[in-house]
Amino acid sequence: MEDKIVQQAVVTILNEIYEVDFRGFSYGYRPGRSPHQALDALSVGIQRKRVNWILDADISGFFDRMSHEWTLKFVQHRVADKRILRLIQKWLKAGVSEDGEWSETKIGTPQGAVISPLLANIYLHYVFDLWVEAWREKVAEGEVIAIRYADDLVVGFENRAEAERFLQHFQERLARFGLELHPEKARRIEFGRFARANRQARGEGEPESFTFLGFTHSCGNNSRGNFTIWRRTERKRLEAKLQQVKQTLRARMHEPVRRMGEWLGRVLNGYYRYHAVPGNQASLYRFRMRVGRYWMHVLARRSQRGRLSAARVTRLHERWLPPPRVMHPYPSVRFDAIHPR
Repeated sequence: MEDKIVQQAVVTILNEIYEVDFRGFSYGYRPGRSPHQALDALSVGIQRKRVNWILDADISGFFDRMSHEWTLKFVQHRVADKRILRLIQKWLKAGVSEDGEWSETKIGTPQGAVISPLLANIYLHYVFDLWVEAWREKVAEGEVIAIRYADDLVVGFENRAEAERFLQHFQERLARFGLELHPEKARRIEFGRFARANRQARGEGEPESFTFLGFTHSCGNNSRGNFTIWRRTERKRLEAKLQQVKQTLRARMHEPVRRMGEWLGRVLNGYYRYHAVPGNQASLYRFRMRVGRYWMHVLARRSQRGRLSAARVTRLHERWLPPPRVMHPYPSVRFDAIHPR
């Protein structure tokens, strides 16, 4: 507990220093910033800039592969207090205790440590943020956008050749600091306002989609026929949450119906709070329907009749399972309110 308090105190001090330096397209683990702001910035950037290609990338095992040497060098670039530096060095080398046996850690940040997210942001500030800004100004000929949330990042390009060149340069850049892109999650896809028409002209299929912060992004048109970006809950995340609910319902099978209903209501409201973005209603209704089906199955198993009447199922759903509703504004609305300039 004492260690966590000291770490939080150091994080509070360092946040005041680094918030001045951190770039606007960095959203992860920063005061006053959220995943939805990163999602808004991504949608607005693709719609308002000349973006035709997307690089969707994830750094492989980032938190476990951060170099202690480079981390301290990056902090020393901004912080001169030797007491702070000594504390950070101790936390980095605190080691890991498994089954009562302690082992030294030579790379990576302590899992669950209060200071780990800030150290990760500092690391990527120098490895990626400053570098991509320089690359955009000195190397790129077309427009380039970048959005980063911790080690999950998306970069958009106007030209395909620049997307390919950036990917090569980025891999070389990461290698210098002991990092690499996840081989299965680094993808360069054609995406944007003209992607569908360009692919149809070449006799190719629909534009590919990509995932970012739990949402699958795909090209589409709104009711007026204008280009828009549709966001659906990522299938893997949806299924993982449903399986978690299913297992918990089995464990709580013999609890009173009221207690189970109250718990499920909290689960649904918590799920909606993150995923209830415009255009994602179908996914939300699917989640509610599956949760209700699992609950009815559990109740039927403990019933002597082995089934529930349709009237009771309806009453339980209406009483305890809140229907989904959109809880977030359209990306451009919130983005313009936060960034009025």
